[in-house]
Amino acid sequence: MNQLEIINKKIYTRESIQSQLNIWRFKNQKIVFSNGCFDIIHKGHIEYLAKASDLGDKLIIGLNTDRSVREIKGSSRPLQDEQARLTIIAALKFIDAVILFDEPTPYELIKAVQPDFLVKGNDYKAEDVVGYDIVKNRGGDVLTIELTPGYSTSAIIDKAISQN
Repeated sequence: MNQLEIINKKIYTRESIQSQLNIWRFKNQKIVFSNGCFDIIHKGHIEYLAKASDLGDKLIIGLNTDRSVREIKGSSRPLQDEQARLTIIAALKFIDAVILFDEPTPYELIKAVQPDFLVKGNDYKAEDVVGYDIVKNRGGDVLTIELTPGYSTSAIIDKAISQN
């Protein structure tokens, strides 16, 4: 299998991930879930995702569709379309699966995945993370990860605009 095939094999739908989840669970592998827009990947994203990956055996990322990014971030975003963002996230070696979601929050996707660990940045309180109830009710844990100071997509965009 060539490298692009390996990357594309990590891109799932909500439905197609189910058989892979069954395999991972049969092997008693712990599933970690996080989500985001990941419009311009930067050092902060890489460190966050690497730390999330270390919390379990398999890391699944819920990725906002272009439409949902516009809803959250405004009409000028995303800068990269969802297919580009899917490929970039799937190319990271510590990511095991990427799934698009079109809703305002990943609640329904979290319900479908039923992760052992739900992870967000420490700009959230664990109990305020969308899907907290789903994960806690199945005996899982909701964790926050310290973010790398000084890195954000918005700051990168603002800097690029101000330099032009």
